[in-house]
Amino acid sequence: MASERPCPSFNVGAILRSAAGLGWDGVVLSPRAADPLYRRSVKTSMGAVFSLPWARMDSWEDDLARLKQAGFTLVALALREDSVSLDELAERIGPNDKLAVLMGTEGAGLSEHWLSQADEVVRIPMGHGVDSLNVAAATAVVCYVLRP
Repeated sequence: MASERPCPSFNVGAILRSAAGLGWDGVVLSPRAADPLYRRSVKTSMGAVFSLPWARMDSWEDDLARLKQAGFTLVALALREDSVSLDELAERIGPNDKLAVLMGTEGAGLSEHWLSQADEVVRIPMGHGVDSLNVAAATAVVCYVLRP
């Protein structure tokens, strides 16, 4: 999971906790994401920051291409007309597919640069006039639905 904009420490902690608890192999943070070793991140992650492998990108311009070269399918979450339902993507992926999920920040989401590099753009189906969840909640949903 990655984001190009700063992500509050509690969101980073919650993302790490969800990824660890739902069986993901690791988390990749953007260069400007909050420090996962900051006390609030550690507390929110319930210590998952110490058991789940994580890394920070050196260059958000180049590192997405490196993930693709390593065989990952880049899945971006975005509210776009051309996005597919998360359920639809879950039906198409196989047990051996390597996924990297790109999460944006609340409000701004992912930039066109990141969206243009994604192999799939997906959305979480919502109801009752709500268009989205915060990034920590959305990450938990995605980690569950696309869990290994």
